[in-house]
Amino acid sequence: MSAVQLPVPDFARDMRLIGYCDQGGRPDGVQLMVHRGYAYVGHMFSKGFSVIDVRDPRRPTPANYVAAPPETWNIHLQAHDDLLLVINAKDMFAATEFQDERAYYCGALGEKVGTASRSSASRHWRAGLAVYDISKPDAPREIGFMPVEGGGIHRVWYTGGRWAYASALLDGFTDYIFITIDMDDPRRPVEAGRYWIPGMHAAGGETPGWDRTRRFGLHHPIVHGDTAYCAWRDAGMVILDVAERSAPKLITHRNWSPPFGGGTHNCLPLPDRDLLAVLDEAVLDNQADGEKFIWMFDIREPSNPVSIATLPSPSEIDYAAKPGHFGPHNLHENRPGSFVSSEIVVATYQNAGVRVFDIRDPYRPAEIAALVPPTPDRLVDSRQNRPLVIQSADVFVDANGIIYSTDYNGGLYVMEVESWR
Repeated sequence: MSAVQLPVPDFARDMRLIGYCDQGGRPDGVQLMVHRGYAYVGHMFSKGFSVIDVRDPRRPTPANYVAAPPETWNIHLQAHDDLLLVINAKDMFAATEFQDERAYYCGALGEKVGTASRSSASRHWRAGLAVYDISKPDAPREIGFMPVEGGGIHRVWYTGGRWAYASALLDGFTDYIFITIDMDDPRRPVEAGRYWIPGMHAAGGETPGWDRTRRFGLHHPIVHGDTAYCAWRDAGMVILDVAERSAPKLITHRNWSPPFGGGTHNCLPLPDRDLLAVLDEAVLDNQADGEKFIWMFDIREPSNPVSIATLPSPSEIDYAAKPGHFGPHNLHENRPGSFVSSEIVVATYQNAGVRVFDIRDPYRPAEIAALVPPTPDRLVDSRQNRPLVIQSADVFVDANGIIYSTDYNGGLYVMEVESWR
């Protein structure tokens, strides 16, 4: 069999590209899960999600594509055992009001979508959580759906068992809030509990106590045991006690924006070391929203997390001057069955590609490997004035240390760290 011609990275240090796939002509991707030899990729602009056969990671091959309902996006998903959970929400980036991306990241999303002050019963999108049977990995079959009244679900966390957790834009709320989902019967998942920052429940007469230009909305939680670590965008980090799933309780809320630029996207617990890695997403071009960081927190006392370091920003060229977003976007989240480490952090940095960090000394994190994919062949992003540039979006590391990364326009990149071979 002839060798596969791989793209040539713009930059690589102690990493190499071993596989590539254009995802069946739909090269835009957001969240991905690698599960039982298949990658499940949610699309940002091509709608729906794709299934890629990665049993040979050097020859990833499109295996299936599942279309989204009209005006709906499926950008985030979770896989565990024979289940795939896929979010359904308003296709925000296809909407007229969000063609300028700054409008999406500034102010209360529910007010712009219209769900904060009125019912979304007349919506034209599908809102909720879809459950697929993936016992045949390349043939997802929808078996259940949990509808929600509102804009829909943004991102979900599920690692098996009875409980899932999600961010949901619901009627009457200014932005995404935290919900627990009872998965006891996967064919009939139901909401079990919810938490929001006081001031978000507009229909309940609450009024925000923060600057109205800020996005006080949950991106998503990561749950370990009975604790949910919630990335709440411009509201920073919210830690919840979810021992009683129907009544989540606040442990602590920490916000460092301002003076920093907000956009908190991931809160990754490293419980064996009492550490928490917290990533702030860069959401505007050329650092117009300020320099964003991945923070290290000491959480020995959960009610009083303390920031002890930031991971170093890529600096081999002036990425802030390069077109597009420069800064963190997503972390590998140590899902059961994947690469799990409390000493290595893997992150996407958008126009600076994929970065690997050594945090054995949490006070002095160091970058140990990097790979920046080349400029994509074409622009899939349909929004106005978007540059043709690499924007590495999500990253997943399998149990063998193989790294998979999606891009808004560039397809699926498969890579490995040289020193791990």
